[in-house]
Amino acid sequence: MKKILLAITAIMTVSFSSFAQTMNTLSHKEQKDGFTLLFDGTTTNGWHTYLNTTSVGWYVNNGALQVDTLAAKHGDLVTNKEYTNFELRLDWKIPVGGNSGVIFSVHEDTAYSATYLTGMEMQVLDDIKAEDNKKANHLAGSLYDMIAPSHPAKPAGEWNSIVIRKVNGHITLFLNGKQVVETQIGSPEWNEALQNSKFKNWKGFAQYPTGRIALQFHGAAVAFRNIRIKEL
Repeated sequence: MKKILLAITAIMTVSFSSFAQTMNTLSHKEQKDGFTLLFDGTTTNGWHTYLNTTSVGWYVNNGALQVDTLAAKHGDLVTNKEYTNFELRLDWKIPVGGNSGVIFSVHEDTAYSATYLTGMEMQVLDDIKAEDNKKANHLAGSLYDMIAPSHPAKPAGEWNSIVIRKVNGHITLFLNGKQVVETQIGSPEWNEALQNSKFKNWKGFAQYPTGRIALQFHGAAVAFRNIRIKEL
């Protein structure tokens, strides 16, 4: 009987492991649904540092895109390709006290010195010990400085999974499987949030329907993995 139970356990282990998704790959369903990988797990192909031609200040570490805090130069990492309507999925991990973000609809132009001057940001943060944790709409999962998240992120050092969905100006943000923000660009709610934010007089902010996706450098050794996207 003991041998039979061991054999059944072995079969179950093989069966369950065969369904586990390998890091930085697409699941069978994602392939059928039309998702593509934005990060191959080994190189920075498909990305470059904002207003640069190469991925300065970023490297691949244990299957994750990570900031090299010791690099002489840094900058936000942006996709080579631009997107209009999309669903973006990825995992992020932030060290204790760390701050970063995923910025989307970024218009790359020398007229704008930084990605956040045009792009909207889903905040990445250590909510407990980061300096920028004083306002609810600055916490992890927020539409930064505009709309606070309805659910908290996992602590520093743990992986968080997010989804950013943007369709014709309708923005929905998910954090660890829960919807945390929903808004429509140009709606009364949006306009009120914009007027109460630091972006209210920024001429380029959220003005470009098509743009790049950026992973923000904000001083911390943030890491990103399982980055995939579907154009809608």
